[in-house]
Amino acid sequence: MQSYQEFLDLSVGFPQDGFQIIDDELYFHDLNLMEMIETYGTPLRFTYLPMVTKKIQQAKLLFQQAIIKNNYRGSYKYCYCTKSSHFKHIVEEALKNEIHLETSSAFDMPMIDALEKKGVITKDMTVICNGFKTFQYKQYIIDMLHDGFKNIIPVLDNKEEFNLYDDEIEMSSPCNLGIRIAAEEQPDSQFYTSRLGIRMEDIIDFYYNKIENNPNFQVKLLHFFINSGISDTPYYWNELEKYVTLYCKFKKINPALDTLDIGGGMPFKDSLVFDFDYEYMINEIVKRIKEICAENDTVEPDIITEFGKYTCAEASGILYKVLGRKQQNDRERWLMLDGSFITNLPDVWALNQKYILLPINNWDSEYERVNLGGITCDGQDYYNQEAHMNSVFMPKTRKVQYLGFFNTGAYQEVLSGYGGIHHCLLPSPKHVLIRRNRDETFNFEVFGEEQNSKQVLKILGYTT
Repeated sequence: MQSYQEFLDLSVGFPQDGFQIIDDELYFHDLNLMEMIETYGTPLRFTYLPMVTKKIQQAKLLFQQAIIKNNYRGSYKYCYCTKSSHFKHIVEEALKNEIHLETSSAFDMPMIDALEKKGVITKDMTVICNGFKTFQYKQYIIDMLHDGFKNIIPVLDNKEEFNLYDDEIEMSSPCNLGIRIAAEEQPDSQFYTSRLGIRMEDIIDFYYNKIENNPNFQVKLLHFFINSGISDTPYYWNELEKYVTLYCKFKKINPALDTLDIGGGMPFKDSLVFDFDYEYMINEIVKRIKEICAENDTVEPDIITEFGKYTCAEASGILYKVLGRKQQNDRERWLMLDGSFITNLPDVWALNQKYILLPINNWDSEYERVNLGGITCDGQDYYNQEAHMNSVFMPKTRKVQYLGFFNTGAYQEVLSGYGGIHHCLLPSPKHVLIRRNRDETFNFEVFGEEQNSKQVLKILGYTT
């Protein structure tokens, strides 16, 4: 019978970019994963920070190439969507690449203020403030505008949001505003229109009634987000055309409008058969915006994107040890792991999200189909082919087996509630950060130790 390595190569083509097999063990971007396991144990979450920079530079280059190729007259700004991962190590790595930020809730603002006080950013940075805003969120925006963050752009999610800004913002020059369009949902959605944003048919009337003759404000940016993400589908292109056409109509009555924020949704590599042509897609977006603007006799807008998952997903992974093997009937073989999908990778449980799954060792062994079980007492704590479309195969061995889920760096720690209470009181796993030194050697830093029982009991109120 074939070895696992031969089977995977014939199935999907392996090794692939970022992965290689050396002496029967898996390496990730030259990282010796077995060595990390021997040093830090499992379950182990790790983040390889250079991938954040690599992804940002890839997108910036492709947009710049598309702008040149299409003789596009607008510019491009890369904003990092902070809600994908607010952690300091991710945000500071992203900021090394001359980018800007997009926020979604109140506590983003003191985080940005802290980065400025530390000297990581300046008050000139563009900050796109999205989301349905609480009073506290709006007040933070107002305070920071008054404190000199002149390029904070509150994006109006509803018409009432403007009232507090109108009452309290006093600046020497007009405050720049954005307006979010309430996008149409996919045909198979339970809703026709997104709960976020202002209805398309209301935007221009709202501008006439509230902003046109108000010397303290100008609408500089129009924003939309298509929930299906950026994809080469008739639905995506139809929605893009609709919103760019609205931009052109709005621009003719509001000359200050010069920026189109096309949101996020750029996909990340979530499987070994992932096949997304970034170069084609980015070029096509730029090309179509230019064509629609030409049809409407409008100068092309500056383009902003808000990439979150794309920025940080491919930097991280989580490694597990197989604690036991269970044959539950003639066909179902379970590998029981020393962690939980519900608590460590909540999108697996909530969204049936796929991730790249690979064994760390025993690649020369034969292979078998398996189900993966988490360690909680919950029937939904599993990963298999029924839930996640592709069959799960692992080396068939009685030796100690380790495996890893890769490209898990977006949302999972935040949704898990880092350092908090987890289902069945499972602890947050140890988290290691990895950087590259100038001589290409690795620098390891333990960001967080595995949670201990004293920390959990204190949160629960049993100790002080």
